[in-house]
Amino acid sequence: MRKLIYDALVDAKAQDIAVLDVRKVSDFTDTMMIVSGTSTRHVQSVADKVVYKMREHGLRAIGVEGEKIGEWVLIDFGEIVVHVMRPQTRDFYNLEKLWSDGKRIEVE
Repeated sequence: MRKLIYDALVDAKAQDIAVLDVRKVSDFTDTMMIVSGTSTRHVQSVADKVVYKMREHGLRAIGVEGEKIGEWVLIDFGEIVVHVMRPQTRDFYNLEKLWSDGKRIEVE
């Protein structure tokens, strides 16, 4: 599932993709993917692409929040939570620092 989401993010031209293994510090998910979009429309488009690509593989999100505004869209797949944010929003909330006890991983 991680690879499918990563590929959808790359296809949608998401920027600064960070993947964190948070199993040891979180009880609600195993992996967080934090990415940037260049504008509110791009954030919405990236999120739509992820949801669409996962549906093509029979996988549905448990929940999607923030898609109408486009500053920060959270997509919850249970074991993976995807955060698509405008750079200013990402800088402000600094989720990478908040979850810094999680291990950064590479997706191939």
